[in-house]
Amino acid sequence: MKLNERSLAFYATCDSPADNAGFLYKRGERHTAYHRRWFVLKGNMLFYFEERESREPVGVIVLEGCNVELCDSAEGFAFAIRFGGTKSRTYVLAAESQAAMESWVKSLSRASFDYMRLVVRELEKQLQEMRCGPAGGCRGSREPPGPWKLKPPELEQSRERLPAVPAILPKENGCAVWDNVMGAEQPPDTSGCGGHDEDGSPRPPPLPPRRRVSNGEAGCRTARAEGPSTFCRLHEQYSREVARLRQDWQQRQRGPRP
Repeated sequence: MKLNERSLAFYATCDSPADNAGFLYKRGERHTAYHRRWFVLKGNMLFYFEERESREPVGVIVLEGCNVELCDSAEGFAFAIRFGGTKSRTYVLAAESQAAMESWVKSLSRASFDYMRLVVRELEKQLQEMRCGPAGGCRGSREPPGPWKLKPPELEQSRERLPAVPAILPKENGCAVWDNVMGAEQPPDTSGCGGHDEDGSPRPPPLPPRRRVSNGEAGCRTARAEGPSTFCRLHEQYSREVARLRQDWQQRQRGPRP
């Protein structure tokens, strides 16, 4: 597999979040001595640097087709990354504590694409079971279990029990008269809009109380009642007043004449 060194170096040092990071002891391939390196796990790639502040990684391990397991070593808290195949290399790493070792083993075991594919399949299976319900009665239906619904016969019966209400209610003096609805029970009249006489016939609703008219409103009503001639006179009067005020304002804007 060919890898672009620049792209890998940029990905290793960019600001993207890391799945795990910390110091580990790495055993050399030729020499069995352990060297302290800074490791960064991003996705299925495990980068390691000489120091934490290093700009470029020393190497990268692609975590595909491998197993992470504990191993016996001179260093404590050691674990190994083993790849399938006779000529494949085994990476032996050691953490500084038991908690760090467990964290790294868990993170590395979940970093491969195969593991993510298994997780997606398991989640799809759980989602399908939730859609089908505990009894498994979905039978291919993808609709999630919804609220209780009326069956068609029960729905028709419930519709028959409802009173027939006309589309447009008759009105008297602007108030709807519910007495004209045949077969509907009459609720107690609390609005004062409508009612019945002693013989049972509907009577019109009472007229609203008259409101006292102020002097200003009386003048307006009188002006409206006098006809269009009064309106024309008022229009001319206010037009002249507006023109005079506009002229005064323009003179003030120009300033005093020299």
